Amino acid sequence: MLPDSQVNQPLIGIAGGRQSLDTPALLLDLGAMTRNIERMAAFAKARGVGLRPHVKTHKSVEIARRQVAAGAIGVSCVTLGEAEVMVKAGIPDVLITSPAVTPSKIARVVKLARLAGPGGMMVVVDDPRNAADLAAATLGLPHPLEVLVDYGAGYNRTGAASEAQVLELARRIAAEPRLKLRGLQAYAGNLQHIVDREQRSAAAASLRETIARIVAEAERSGIHFEIVTGAGTGTHDLDAQRDAFTELQAGSYVFMDAEYAQVLQASPGQPSPFEVSLFVQTAVVSTNAAEWVTVDGGTKCFATDCGVPLVARGADPASRYAFFGDEHGKLFCAGQRPALGDRVEFITPHCDPTVNLHDAYHVVDGDTLVAIWPVDARGRH
Repeated sequence: MLPDSQVNQPLIGIAGGRQSLDTPALLLDLGAMTRNIERMAAFAKARGVGLRPHVKTHKSVEIARRQVAAGAIGVSCVTLGEAEVMVKAGIPDVLITSPAVTPSKIARVVKLARLAGPGGMMVVVDDPRNAADLAAATLGLPHPLEVLVDYGAGYNRTGAASEAQVLELARRIAAEPRLKLRGLQAYAGNLQHIVDREQRSAAAASLRETIARIVAEAERSGIHFEIVTGAGTGTHDLDAQRDAFTELQAGSYVFMDAEYAQVLQASPGQPSPFEVSLFVQTAVVSTNAAEWVTVDGGTKCFATDCGVPLVARGADPASRYAFFGDEHGKLFCAGQRPALGDRVEFITPHCDPTVNLHDAYHVVDGDTLVAIWPVDARGRH
């Protein structure tokens, strides 16, 4: 790891480069990430929908800037802390996708809205009480607080549970002069990871039909949803039909991971349109067991909610990883065993929470370490 003074600075031609890193290290392939950003931006532009990528995936100001420069209309942030980091860095058009309901969070929302200015930040609401609390808190704000109605979309992690509740909440927000109704959020995270494409397509189409019905009923009652936002990496190509969504909230496409690489196979044997650009580099720290070698990446290094890491480099891809404690992993080797000190790089099981376990990205171009970028919003709530 480089000194703090060199974080986020170009590091062209460092001796040893990729192979000189202290492990475990979060590794970012700059070329692959750049191509992913450009491909999704071009896809959205060709389909005539906006792209508002999720910051929860990367938590990085530098990556958000690159997404906006490529054509994203703004960013999505699950947490208020992420939004604070992005707004203060000058990232435009920030949407906070989870309701802020406690007094302390509402106070932070108002403060951030003042800093962002008109058109700089939006929030979602799924309850009339929250709408009233936000309106009361914005008495001193020089512009209305911009609001989307959050619809549960059948998943109901957050969001109004029924179409009737969406419409009633929209009417209340539209009638409140201190709030400005901008649109509707309908993010169905449960659809993004359906492996079978036909099942995923059918589920996404059903949701779009419901959203179209809600939007049409709102129009009949005099309420206009300028923005309809949702979708994700797993349904981005299905939901860019312009029959429901005006913008996509895809996030994981920028990195990909073991699960999404499987989900986005359009058909057996056909690769994903996006490349894996995020890896964790480990080192072999023990070879004394006959059945496995031990690497220095465990549960404090990889997310544990979506299976196990997959070998990308440094060992046979058929080798099998198993968690072996906080700081270690057990690698059952297919083919030749790596030697003590050898580097083994893994594809992450789930990119978003894996990123949140690390302080920085080690950005590489081939075997050359070219930069270190901080994970700016790590742990920010």
